[in-house]
Amino acid sequence: MTLPPTRGAAPGRVPRPTPPGRFGAAELRLALAAPRPAAGLTSEFRLIDGLRTHTRRGGDPGGGPAVVLVHGLAVSHRYLTPLARTLASTGPVYLPDLPGFGLTERPGAAYDVPRHAAFLAAWLAAYRLGPVCLLGHSFGAEVAAALAARRPDLVGALVLAAPTSDPAARSRRAQIGRWLRDTAREAGLQAPLLARDVWDARPWRVFATLSHSVRNRVEADLARVAAPTLVITGARDPVVPPGWRDQAARLVPNARTVAVPGAAHNVATTAPGPVADAIRHLLAPALER
Repeated sequence: MTLPPTRGAAPGRVPRPTPPGRFGAAELRLALAAPRPAAGLTSEFRLIDGLRTHTRRGGDPGGGPAVVLVHGLAVSHRYLTPLARTLASTGPVYLPDLPGFGLTERPGAAYDVPRHAAFLAAWLAAYRLGPVCLLGHSFGAEVAAALAARRPDLVGALVLAAPTSDPAARSRRAQIGRWLRDTAREAGLQAPLLARDVWDARPWRVFATLSHSVRNRVEADLARVAAPTLVITGARDPVVPPGWRDQAARLVPNARTVAVPGAAHNVATTAPGPVADAIRHLLAPALER
């Protein structure tokens, strides 16, 4: 399925969203705002599994189902803030920084996928959330799939946004090559975000997490997912080509696919309107109750 370009709703006094495939100065300012409040998003810190953990959150706590956004391996909550802002009109939205990333405390070792999933389960317990709509982007989709497979009681709906890692390119060299091709298709103003996030995490952690990613057999987790699932990618994404997107969706018993025109790998960042619309469609039965 291919979605037409749309604009997401933005509550309150917030910047006008950019079209799919774009990322402007207003989005950059919002992404770099934490821990200061901005556009209805606020920050808080809690001790989770022994780590001082940062969470960005927004939306109406009494609204629809809670949506939790899980970032990828070299980044943080920051690049998901345009999507969080767009989803805030639907209900509560949470953006935790995983261990070692963003504003969360850095442990001495890089977590693998199962350990990240266990941390996320502890985070959900601390916030008394579940079942939630869980969105994971890129490596975050691997973490989200692992949690959905291991703790189906915590995941009511699953969104795999540009999920890694394609078995046809399951090596550090192949994945880096695809990401380098993707940089030519992404909006240039995302570069300051990536630089800030890599600095926060430290390059060694990013490289170690990539090693965990390519060793993770996400197919086994996908086959165990019971929740209604959406696999969404940018139509111009070289990291997650259509063949892998469709294969990932076939592995999940109850999944559908969406391709967003004009967007590349960072579809959740540069196309928040279409991604939010697809999430709302997935959650429509719950929102209508």
